[in-house]
Amino acid sequence: MSTLPDTSSLEAYWMPFTANRQFKSAPRLLQSAKGMYYTDVDGRQVLDGTAGLWCCNLGHGREEISHAVAKQIGEMDYAPSFQMGHPLPFEFANRLAKHLPGDMRHVFFTNSGSESVDTALKMALAYHRLRGDGARQRLIGREKGYHGVGFGGISVGGIVHNRKYFGSLLTGVDHLRHTLLPENAFSQGLPKNGTELADDLERLITLHDASTIAAVIVEPISGSAGVILPPEGYLKRLREICDAHGILLIFDEVITGFGRIGEPFAAQRFDVLPDIITAAKGLTNGAIPMGAVFVRPPIHDAFMQGGEAGIELFHGYTYSGHPVACAAGIAALDIYERENLFTRARELESYWQQRLHSLREQPHVVDIRDFGLIGAVQLAPRDGKPGQRAYQVFTEMFRRGAMVRVTGDTIAMSPPLIIERAQIDELIGRLAEVLAATP
Repeated sequence: MSTLPDTSSLEAYWMPFTANRQFKSAPRLLQSAKGMYYTDVDGRQVLDGTAGLWCCNLGHGREEISHAVAKQIGEMDYAPSFQMGHPLPFEFANRLAKHLPGDMRHVFFTNSGSESVDTALKMALAYHRLRGDGARQRLIGREKGYHGVGFGGISVGGIVHNRKYFGSLLTGVDHLRHTLLPENAFSQGLPKNGTELADDLERLITLHDASTIAAVIVEPISGSAGVILPPEGYLKRLREICDAHGILLIFDEVITGFGRIGEPFAAQRFDVLPDIITAAKGLTNGAIPMGAVFVRPPIHDAFMQGGEAGIELFHGYTYSGHPVACAAGIAALDIYERENLFTRARELESYWQQRLHSLREQPHVVDIRDFGLIGAVQLAPRDGKPGQRAYQVFTEMFRRGAMVRVTGDTIAMSPPLIIERAQIDELIGRLAEVLAATP
């Protein structure tokens, strides 16, 4: 017997990024989770092909994390972080610093990816002002980029529906062109074409002058717009241009951080060192909301001037470095390290790629994109009904016991890093069946 609630009991909760009326007419409700599987309210197992929402990299139901959270909330549920402290954020920051790229070693804690992005943008603007270069107030994002839902993030972001309802947003923002090119369709791994798109930054520098530009922010791999990959050499070229003009480079690694593409961070996999990295999601395996911003010493040290009694950065959150979130993060980091999960995506990458591209001949498939343990299958839209076909695939996949993401006409997947080959076969095999049956 179904345990779905009466639809009237669903009305009070206004759901995020959801077609509320459509969902509440036929809800998909999850009740528990363990390992690679959710269990819905009808008792059916649902294979998690998305690591929750790109965040449960370690799989579900990790007892080490739940025990750490229970122990910490029993000892101290909350402690302020303004002019006070407790040991856990210091311990967690020191542990994280060992996995950061290059000379990065400073950590500022937030509560989400959106907060991390707005924090990074504020740091970039303040950094230039502290150095006497306050004219650098312009921020450069990228078309199709997703940087959370704060006003800073949607201003530098480039997804139209995230922007168009909310006014003029931040002024002084411009955007690079995106790198989703039709000639790269069905590339395996990084696409070959489009490296020259990084030179679009030179065009914006010519338009605005480098002396006005504070920072460029990009996702090494864009997720929310449908898994958009950087062409080979693209990120290195962005770094070169930023260096030549004194512009900070920010990598938004909320999705790519914590082993998603086979290194702790994409900066290491692509061998490109940004000035600032934003993170969240996999930081605590999604167990407790938490985000972080990682900065190189020149950024941090620019703030550590003047009298020692003065507040260096007038920014922060009530829950920055929350003790329970830190406990979850430390426990998650123990698992990443012990089970070598930071690099597991590399071990599975070729098999994941092979199975993913086996879908090429399925009906309506117009592109497949992959890197690490990220994959996307782009479908041709129905005439006059964009997104409808992919949404039907998404709902049918859930009905058949597998969870994927849908964004526009793209099916996106990012399974937990603990996935086994048999479960890859299960996920891709089920998707093949659904695609074959979808008109």
